[in-house]
Amino acid sequence: MAAEAHHRQQASATSENWMYPPDDGWTWDQVQELDVPFDWELVDGNIVVRGMAKVWHQLVRDELYFRLRSAKRPPFAVISEQGVMFDERNVPKPDIVVFDKTGLDVATLDCIPAANVVLAIEVVSPGSRKEDRFLKPGMYAEAAIDYYWRVERGEENVPVVHEFWRHYETGVYAPSPEQPTHMSKLTTEVPFPLDIDLRGLIEI
Repeated sequence: MAAEAHHRQQASATSENWMYPPDDGWTWDQVQELDVPFDWELVDGNIVVRGMAKVWHQLVRDELYFRLRSAKRPPFAVISEQGVMFDERNVPKPDIVVFDKTGLDVATLDCIPAANVVLAIEVVSPGSRKEDRFLKPGMYAEAAIDYYWRVERGEENVPVVHEFWRHYETGVYAPSPEQPTHMSKLTTEVPFPLDIDLRGLIEI
């Protein structure tokens, strides 16, 4: 108990105490310098370890990022695996985010402000199904992010994109009224016009 109390009194998270958050959870200021040999994000004041992703996940994420980056229009920017600041105790790290860079100094940012994010994308892995299907969409909708894409592995390993729009009255995501599920080809007008061959995302 004494050791746990000592950990809880620490001013910042370290490789020795990160799993013992204070009673009200870690804040971003306390964890942003954390040096540990794994990827992580901050959820409800807890440091959550991000699992090792398989090649399919990384390939789809990277290729989708490149397609979005090639198609983006001002004032949008696209980034992958970057923390998004919801509040001091919640800094999740979506696979890809599209954000409005107006008024931001991207050269000095530690995190992307949630208010600037217009689209969050998660590529589902076997170990992240529950988070990507339920937890993350709830968090992103609560943070007023307009659009959410969930990318699943479909037949013959071709990605399937489930597109969600945040309902302005209920504040939760609903399937896109235009085309909720994209198979073989992703065609949408939001947050900017896109026409992506989904099979091409897995061709090396």
